[in-house]
Amino acid sequence: MTTAKDTLFGTPSRRAVLAGLGLTAGAALLGAPRSAAAIEGTLVVSNWGGDWNERTIKFVEAPLVESQGIKIVRDLGMEPERKAKLIAEKRLKRGSIDVIHINEGDSVELNSQDVLSDIDFAKVANYADVVPALKSKPFFVPWLYSGVSIIYNKDKVPNPPKTYAELWDKKWAGKIGLTNQLYFNYIMMASLIKGGNVTNTEEGKKRLIELKELTQPRIYAAHQQLAAGLATGEVDIAVNYKARGLQWANDGAPLAIQYPGEGAIAVMFGAALPKRAPSPELSLIYFNAMLDPKAMAGLAGASFYAPANAKAELSPELKAKIDFTAAEAAALKFPDYEHVAKNTAEWLEWWNKNIAR
Repeated sequence: MTTAKDTLFGTPSRRAVLAGLGLTAGAALLGAPRSAAAIEGTLVVSNWGGDWNERTIKFVEAPLVESQGIKIVRDLGMEPERKAKLIAEKRLKRGSIDVIHINEGDSVELNSQDVLSDIDFAKVANYADVVPALKSKPFFVPWLYSGVSIIYNKDKVPNPPKTYAELWDKKWAGKIGLTNQLYFNYIMMASLIKGGNVTNTEEGKKRLIELKELTQPRIYAAHQQLAAGLATGEVDIAVNYKARGLQWANDGAPLAIQYPGEGAIAVMFGAALPKRAPSPELSLIYFNAMLDPKAMAGLAGASFYAPANAKAELSPELKAKIDFTAAEAAALKFPDYEHVAKNTAEWLEWWNKNIAR
C-alpha cells in the first residue's frame, strides 16, 4: 500500500513501485521486432568484458541484433577507461562509440559532461514495459538491477554480520574481501552507518580508514578475482551485489546472502547513447533488443539481476531468489547520483591512495 510518504507530486516513488511490483509481472513473452530484410551497418558497443559481455552476446547481441545483419564491434574495458574515452571524443565531430554500457551513476556523470544524448524512447518499443519507477532519466536505458549486500561463506561464518556496521569488528580481520570496482559503493556504505546517509561521504571515508585498520580487508581488482578469493577460502565475507553472490553460489561456492539492516544500496545497470554516436538509429535497435522480455528473462536466469522490463516472465522460484521482498525494496537506498557525479573522480583518487594500496 502506497502512503503519502512514498509519493512525489501524487506519483508513486521509485521505492514504492519497486516494493509493489517486485520488478516482475506475469505476461506473454514478446519477441523483438524483426525487419523483413536485413539491416546493414556497424554498431560499436562499449561494454565490460568477462561474463557480463558473454551474457550480453548470448541473450541480446547475437539473437536480436547481429541476426538482423548488424555487425557489432565490441570495445571492452573497465568503466573509468571507457568513460575517459567518451569524454576525450567530446570535441570530435564524430565519435567512435554507438552504445555505452554503464551504471546509473555513470550515466549522470557522463550527462553532466555533455557527452550523452537524450533517447527518443518512442522509437524503443520495449521501453513502454519498463517498470515506471526505473524510468528516471531521459538519457539512460534501465536494464538490470540489484543491491549491495553482505555475501558470506555459510560453512565458515555461522553468524554473519547482519548490518553494514557489524563489519567494523576485529573478529573479521583478514576475512573481508572488497573490490576496486565498487569503491564509491563502499564509501556510501560507510556513510550510512551510525545513522548517516549515502551523501555523508566525508564521514564515510573516515570510517573506511577505520575499517582498514580494524580488519585489513583484501582488495581485489575486479569481481572475478573476489569470487576466486571466496571460492578458495582466502576471504569468508564479501560486500558486493546480491546478484554476484547468487552467481557465485550457483557456480558451487557455499555462499549465502545477508540483506543489510541499514537497507541495501541500490545499483542499476543499463546503457546510453553518446552524442557523437556514428550510428544512432542502430543504437535504438540495440536498446530495444536489450529490453526484449524474452532476453531479459534469460538474462535474469543467468545473471540473477532483476530485470527492468516488467513483462519478463520469471518463475516464482527465480523471482524469490533474485528479487527483494516488499520490505527490502522499501528500504533500498537509491544514491544521489548528482552528488556522486560531482565527487567520483576525487573519491577514486582517495580510494586508490588510502584503501586500495
